[in-house]
Amino acid sequence: MSGGRRRAWTLGMAALLWLSAACAPVAPQARPGTVAQPEPLLVAAAASLEGAFNEIGDAFEAETGQPVTFVFGASGNLATQIENGAPFDVFAAANVEFVERLADGGLILPDTQAVYAQGRLALAVNRAAGVTATNLEDLLNPAITRVAIANPQLAPYGLAAQQALHSRGLWESLELKIVYGENVRQALQYVQTGDAQAGLVALSIVSVPEVSYTMIDAALHDSLDQALVVIAGRPHEETARAFAAFVLGSGGREILGRHGFTPPGEF
Repeated sequence: MSGGRRRAWTLGMAALLWLSAACAPVAPQARPGTVAQPEPLLVAAAASLEGAFNEIGDAFEAETGQPVTFVFGASGNLATQIENGAPFDVFAAANVEFVERLADGGLILPDTQAVYAQGRLALAVNRAAGVTATNLEDLLNPAITRVAIANPQLAPYGLAAQQALHSRGLWESLELKIVYGENVRQALQYVQTGDAQAGLVALSIVSVPEVSYTMIDAALHDSLDQALVVIAGRPHEETARAFAAFVLGSGGREILGRHGFTPPGEF
């Protein structure tokens, strides 16, 4: 099992981690002559980051010896968990707004807030569905009965999808076809399994065998400026700062680029 797969936690698993951390006894001291293993850094990350951040986590651990555990989910859900006391060290959202919400609550280290990448939206189509859609107007095809997007209230990519359809004047015509995933990864899964013939999802996760895709014009929706921040009051501040710096550095940017993200300010 790879390090990336070991690190990918769901929000439900994160809740169990949170409860167990609150109730856990103090860990025993390492015996003399042994090397204590570092406690994993806990990073809350938008679902659009799963592939990129698992790779970044491997690279960061290889360089520093510091393991990282990721919890992937909708940015809005992760922000709420942090507000409720979840023990995350770093938050990497799919937009700036959820980070700023935490800043308003005094929950972050302000000097660590930074935009690390811009995301892109893609139109995904199930290859086995027998339909073709290479532009948003193609979603009007009666043969396409379900179009998956992430929940716009919780997931920035869902909001961008909604905005793109509004920009083309298609939202009212397509609204009854829309099925909502809790996050953008779940929206993609609906397309992969054929539960939806098409969907609007993150470019960073859309390269899967079951799906063909077309990039959406970034001018049709608000810029997907993705921001990260170190959470205040956690015991691993120095390590958290080092991870944030790694994401923002050349190594992290190169990995993000290979997963479909663009540098900040490009669009």
